[in-house]
Amino acid sequence: MTHREQVFPGKQQGLSLTALILVLMVFGLFALLAIKIVPSFLEYRAVRDGVTRAKAAGGSSAEMQKTFDKFAEINDIETIRGRDLVISRDSETPEISFAYEKRIPLTARATLVIDYDGTTDPRGVVADKAGDAN
Repeated sequence: MTHREQVFPGKQQGLSLTALILVLMVFGLFALLAIKIVPSFLEYRAVRDGVTRAKAAGGSSAEMQKTFDKFAEINDIETIRGRDLVISRDSETPEISFAYEKRIPLTARATLVIDYDGTTDPRGVVADKAGDAN
């Protein structure tokens, strides 16, 4: 014998209107955050790719900065320029680091601040601007 639930014709199941509105508000908040944050993250990935290409191009520090600036112009990167890169030559190969802050306005009085940084150094050490820059 199997046990079956009895379904009463007057009993309703599902979400109430209030619960539906609450769920839609939560999804809307996540969608708003995604719409605001994803372009910033994509720009960060483009910056990382530009730094990698500038290192691969080689040359002097000025030449690597120019290579990055060309890449930034093509890929519409506006948050960082070649002059903002920290190029260190501690070893035989130059390492390029960068760090910048992105402010994303959410409402009139709320702003999301994201700190991005990266480096081509295999050790993952991000050089500071005041440090060894050539």
